[in-house]
Amino acid sequence: MGAKGKGYGKASGAGTVINAIATYKGSAFGIDLWTYAEVELGDDFSGIEGEIEIEGEKSADADTRLIEKCMELVLNKFDLPLRGYVHTRSEIPIGSGLKSSSAAANAAVVATLDAIGEEANALDAIRMGVDAALDVGVSITGAFDDACASLLGGFVITDNKNRELIKRVKKDFEVLVLVPRKKAFTADTDVKRSKLIAPWVNIAYVLALEERFEEAMTLNGFLYCAALNFDPEPMVKALECGVQGVSLSGTGPSFVALVDEEKGERLGEVWSGLGVEGRVMKTRINNHPLL
Repeated sequence: MGAKGKGYGKASGAGTVINAIATYKGSAFGIDLWTYAEVELGDDFSGIEGEIEIEGEKSADADTRLIEKCMELVLNKFDLPLRGYVHTRSEIPIGSGLKSSSAAANAAVVATLDAIGEEANALDAIRMGVDAALDVGVSITGAFDDACASLLGGFVITDNKNRELIKRVKKDFEVLVLVPRKKAFTADTDVKRSKLIAPWVNIAYVLALEERFEEAMTLNGFLYCAALNFDPEPMVKALECGVQGVSLSGTGPSFVALVDEEKGERLGEVWSGLGVEGRVMKTRINNHPLL
């Protein structure tokens, strides 16, 4: 196809089992919320231009550096001119802990590969997106765990420092998400406070390795609520509804819960009655790899 093609890609959002900020070891699961990317290449462009559309609205002030950097890294890898346009549209709320950045990076990488007619190993594609996230400063650890969940689907366990995928498991759950209107961006997180809880996050990580994901994420959630000053009341309410797995997602402010239909209905009503300005979203695990 050469360097004058059009390409398309997509990647999912994700929820947290283990936040990797404390230990560089993480775990996450793909969810059925999506970011779509379209790339166009050609000599008509003077450089790389990006545009972002979030939940149906074009965002004039959105930071396009991440998707532009992803496109640049792919084109550099294949010694192609840095001229083109990348557009993403997303169903994933930004700044909510639902891995919108990882999804945007993955989708942009996949779309650029599609535009130039090249293929890449899924983990290599993920690593390009991680490099871009670190380069533009939207992530603290590179979020390799989130990126793996976003592109590979299912539950993943990773070593973010060495960028190794330790385990991937398919499981079926419905997912309930409490999304406050308030945003919390990973780059603003208090890393020092997060490091203090590392010994107990390691306990949660061991539970994840044993595929006790619900217990792992609940322990993770209480730990990070304490470290990052989030009210754990949504988690306590979930436990009262019989939910086994609930956590602060990423660095917040969203909470994610693994539910069945009955518990999901009950928890949805309870969360809606908490008086939190925002919304409750229903989705499910995405188990399907995209590369």
